[in-house]
Amino acid sequence: MQTILSLGNALNQGTARGSAIGFRLDSLLKLTETRARNNKMTLMHYLCKVLADKLPKVVDFSKDLGGLEPASKIQIKILVEEMQAISKGLERVIQELSAAANDGPISENFCKTLKEFLRYAEAEVRSLTSLYSAVGRNVDALILYFGEDLARCSFEQVVSTLLNFTRMFNQAHRENCKQLELEMKKAAESEKLKIVASHKQSEEYINA
Repeated sequence: MQTILSLGNALNQGTARGSAIGFRLDSLLKLTETRARNNKMTLMHYLCKVLADKLPKVVDFSKDLGGLEPASKIQIKILVEEMQAISKGLERVIQELSAAANDGPISENFCKTLKEFLRYAEAEVRSLTSLYSAVGRNVDALILYFGEDLARCSFEQVVSTLLNFTRMFNQAHRENCKQLELEMKKAAESEKLKIVASHKQSEEYINA
């Protein structure tokens, strides 16, 4: 992120945006839109090149973000709905127990079984509620960590942006490696031709 900010400020030097202290998270996905004059290299390719040269350990950062893929399948809205459904379901069971208590001996075994179930279910729901609250806090912390507004940026947006960025970054890095390999191959072939030509000139000189 720091390298991306430095590159952005360098590109915008002399403008009002040339001394930014941060950037919006969705700007990460725009790195492939800025191209060099030859239209072959994007800012993403250049970022990969800079990191490969200066901070090679950072190039594999996506390995530390293995949770992005499964996290991208989570929808907070659905979690909220499921949590509400569980809480309402528990309330209905409690109401059923209260109603059955007035039935007398005929519902005695039913009430006993329901009470045992409730002791287990209430403990499970409390644990689930605690976990759900922790998820909510972590979601907010994640959004704030990247300097985004909780009211305008959702968990799904953050995860989707980061996942797409890592994929684009890795793709650009692979393309850079492939390009470097081709250049090295061409350089080796060129050097080989020079050596052959040099030997040929030497033979011609000797024969002369």
